[in-house]
Amino acid sequence: MSNESSNSGGVGFFDLLTLLFIGLKLAGCISWPWFWVLSPLWGTLALALFFLFFVLLFGGSRGR
Repeated sequence: MSNESSNSGGVGFFDLLTLLFIGLKLAGCISWPWFWVLSPLWGTLALALFFLFFVLLFGGSRGR
């Protein structure tokens, strides 16, 4: 009997993009405001909350 667990973990695309933007900002290669440098973080959160909202809104009314 195998007791293996599948844990993908690791660093995702948006995490790498955030690190790249931060590095470019600190190196002076881009002059974007910090709001946009960190946008992959809040953009991902906003997208997740958007989908959660619609699942909660329309998912519960399916059986009625």
